[in-house]
Amino acid sequence: MAEDVEVGSREPAALVRKAGRITLKIGSSLIIDRGGKGVRAEWLASLAADIAVLKGEGKKLLVVSSGAVALGRLYLGLGPSSRLDLKQAAAAAGQPKLMQAWEAAMAPHGIPIAQLLLTLDDTERRRRWLNARATSEVLLGQGVLPIINENDSVATDELRYGDNDRLSARAAQMVRSDLLILLSDVDGLYTADPARDPAARHIGFVPAITEEVEGYAGGAKAGGVGTGGMQTKIAAAKIARSFGCATIVAAGEGEHPVRRLLEGARATVIAAQGSPASAYKQWIAGSLSPAGAVSIDEGAAKALRAGRSLLPAGVTEVAGEFERGACLRVLAPGGAEIARGISAYTAAETQAICGCGSDRIAERLGYSGPNELIHRDDMVML
Repeated sequence: MAEDVEVGSREPAALVRKAGRITLKIGSSLIIDRGGKGVRAEWLASLAADIAVLKGEGKKLLVVSSGAVALGRLYLGLGPSSRLDLKQAAAAAGQPKLMQAWEAAMAPHGIPIAQLLLTLDDTERRRRWLNARATSEVLLGQGVLPIINENDSVATDELRYGDNDRLSARAAQMVRSDLLILLSDVDGLYTADPARDPAARHIGFVPAITEEVEGYAGGAKAGGVGTGGMQTKIAAAKIARSFGCATIVAAGEGEHPVRRLLEGARATVIAAQGSPASAYKQWIAGSLSPAGAVSIDEGAAKALRAGRSLLPAGVTEVAGEFERGACLRVLAPGGAEIARGISAYTAAETQAICGCGSDRIAERLGYSGPNELIHRDDMVML
């Protein structure tokens, strides 16, 4: 993951080139033919070629793809409806079709794909968030392209994001992306709806999301097969900005939408605050209430100060009742708090592996788990 991205960069091409991790969101209105013929296969093939080029440069990509409900409606012969049960049925039928389309598009480039269906609960509850993140990290490490969508078949209204713009921002946060690209049917943010107001001005760079900027976004668009509009894209950018991820809102209708960005196509850049790494550390240090504590020996304390992870072997005492994903205080010999971090184990599991080497974790627990109690990426030194 790149940590030196110029978060103040105004040029979309510069941001794409410098980003180490990119989350790319594609809406239903782009991936589905508006004439009711299904997936826009040629367009998707061009996007797949763009993705292959970025991956060939060593970038790690994650895609948030809409389209399951629209494809399911076509497949089942269902018309547009706001009924939740009909949407869920359409999603269940359409999701396999969507993944088949992605697999066909990526196959010529030798890039395997994987499906990851998420609900609001999965990104709001730390334990489930950690599970989803761990799965994503393994997939990214293996060169796989994760394809994320909302789990519409099981999510109830109160547990839904309702649009994949906001889901894409949470997915970007989960894998600590440097850049979120929202492909849209317009080339960015305007001072008014350009379809209705010919005097509307395009805004190329947004340094901060103000009430004025949110006012420009207006309401969600009407018609089409998508559920979002510029308002949801600005809401997503606001989420991304808060954890150090810049956002690009760009036109996606034409073929090779990412390549066109690199060639200078017009878009809107919404600047980030800091970097994903620094924002995540700040979140651990200041936003999470510790649920417990672990005391460590001098060797472990020295290792932490050298930038290493906390291993169970260095833990001498465990305090509190906590679940996996909880924030823990890390206490050096003498009781001074020297770090905080996200635990990979519950309190009972931590107690069981306290003081043991990583090669004996499976023996103590009866199953294999992470070698680290707190990984260095999930820890902040105080």
